[in-house]
Amino acid sequence: MSAKFNQQSAAEDAQQILRRAGEEQVETVWDRLEAQKPQCGYCSLGLSCRNCAMGPCRIDPFGEGPQKGVCGADADVIVARNLARTIAAGASAHSDHGRDILEALYHVGRGETESYRIADVEKLKRIAGEYGVSTEGKDPREIARALSWEMMEDFGIRKEVLTFVGRVPPARRELWEKLGITPRGIDRENVETLHRTHMGVDNDYVNILLHAMRTSLSDGWGGSMVATEVSDILFGTPSPVSSRANLGVLKADEVNIALHGHNPMLSDVIVQAAQDPELQQLAKEKGAKGINLVGLCCTGNELQMRRGIPMAGNHLIQELVIMTGALEAMVVDYQCIMPSVVNVAKCFHTSVISTFDKAKFTGATHISFDPLRGLEIGKEIVRKGVENYPNRLQERVRIPNSPTEMMAGFSVESIVAALGGSPEPLVDAIKTGKIRGAAAVVGCNNPKIKHDYGHVTLTRRLIENDILVVVTGCSAVANGKAGLMMPDAAELAGPGLKEVCKALGIPPVLHMGSCVDNTRILVLAAALANFLGTDIQTLPLAGAAPEWYSEKAVSIGTYVVASGIYTVLGLQPAIFGSPNVVNLLASGLDEVVGATFAVEPDPEKAAVLIRRHIEKKRKGLNLPFDEPDRINMPESPSA
Repeated sequence: MSAKFNQQSAAEDAQQILRRAGEEQVETVWDRLEAQKPQCGYCSLGLSCRNCAMGPCRIDPFGEGPQKGVCGADADVIVARNLARTIAAGASAHSDHGRDILEALYHVGRGETESYRIADVEKLKRIAGEYGVSTEGKDPREIARALSWEMMEDFGIRKEVLTFVGRVPPARRELWEKLGITPRGIDRENVETLHRTHMGVDNDYVNILLHAMRTSLSDGWGGSMVATEVSDILFGTPSPVSSRANLGVLKADEVNIALHGHNPMLSDVIVQAAQDPELQQLAKEKGAKGINLVGLCCTGNELQMRRGIPMAGNHLIQELVIMTGALEAMVVDYQCIMPSVVNVAKCFHTSVISTFDKAKFTGATHISFDPLRGLEIGKEIVRKGVENYPNRLQERVRIPNSPTEMMAGFSVESIVAALGGSPEPLVDAIKTGKIRGAAAVVGCNNPKIKHDYGHVTLTRRLIENDILVVVTGCSAVANGKAGLMMPDAAELAGPGLKEVCKALGIPPVLHMGSCVDNTRILVLAAALANFLGTDIQTLPLAGAAPEWYSEKAVSIGTYVVASGIYTVLGLQPAIFGSPNVVNLLASGLDEVVGATFAVEPDPEKAAVLIRRHIEKKRKGLNLPFDEPDRINMPESPSA
């Protein structure tokens, strides 16, 4: 039985709670995946279509059955339409997140809420300058009001190009313009994707996919970037902070409240509320020593990188944290929250509290969040958690191992500051070969791949080969739990990267934030390219999503490739029903945008692909390089 749990997760804390799930027959995400097998082959290949009532249709991949849908769409069109809609859904999710944060900034600017303040006035002014908003002689609220109004225009159709595209290297902007994929308006591109993929509109698979790239760019250089920058303005630009991670951050003698989802608006006021003396006293009256907040998924990342709040886990931990028996409340906002948490909570005393009206969960307690009354609502939520503490059965509490120390909070600003105010030292380290290049290891967890194994194994192999790794989202949590995000982890890196990390006092794996904060990686890549007077595609950079699952991840991967960065996926997207689409994404895009996708589920082999790519880019820049075709990194035994 234990072997089964070892195959489900590489994380010891998860394995311990999975044993409990087996003992008590509590259903988990792995159980439901098994019950779904065999999954639909047509859907896995992207060959099913239900875009209109003449269907649903499917294409026979073996050529013996239907080769066209009722409308006449062939495999290329159906696969391209499905992929485009997936990208639009992911881009919409991130961009709607950005809109919510932006509206909060607008309320602050109008003086309509006291729950939030301008935490980074310098950044407010800097972003205002990018948007042409005058700051001279104006107080921060006045600037915030004017800036938020201008940023709202990026969501519509009044602009010919998104403002943050101004950060993109000139050569890349010219390329996008030539291809007709420069993002114009965030909502505009998403709506146009839905229009194009309606029956009878765009039936050229290349044309569909070009616009899908434009849609993803409206996320990466638009909605997600708005979310990141405005969050920094409101809640503070992250700087390195010590924290802890894994299920061991729960406390047996305190009220434990998990904050889960992606939006920092709610979690920020929960942190404020948990410090309220009246609620702290109430916790003691209920028998607890205090109130302990922990993070899950990207809401946790937002809190961790700004406030050092400990991280309980990533996507596949959300059911397991309830099964510790030590969680009083799971407070959720939106995105990546499994409906199953409500059912798991019924087996324990945990209260699941939903908060956003766009994300209700049947069976959960719903407390509608309003940013105008944020702190008041935050206190109401914390009170419910505290009042639930006496319902805990202490004999059922199982909190796994001690937490792992980690360091978070490496924003672009803090990285540049660590380099002395300029990217030049990083560029010099790359030129000399001490750092071969950099890779972003990002994305979700997926039960189809051993939990955390893809993230951690790939990261280990890369740093061993002197490749600096930056991480976000679930990957950040996985690598934090594995001990790779403390300065001492430099001992695990190759000699060059080890030397650089020790000189700067940084880990070889840098936590850059939540899912939307992949835009920080774009900004850093653009800054390096602009510093060198080149395009992003020439740099020794790569991206990877070893355990991705969500539509958001598809949008992220697409805007990273469209920005000129080679990206390796750990699971194949639903495109393999169309060889033409596969060939375009895996090789043809190199001639279009200077980067491609690759699919490699084995993280050991994915590391080889990335190392070969980085050496190829070094060769192209006339830097010292190892012959790419000869690279065959030794594989370690699989866990």
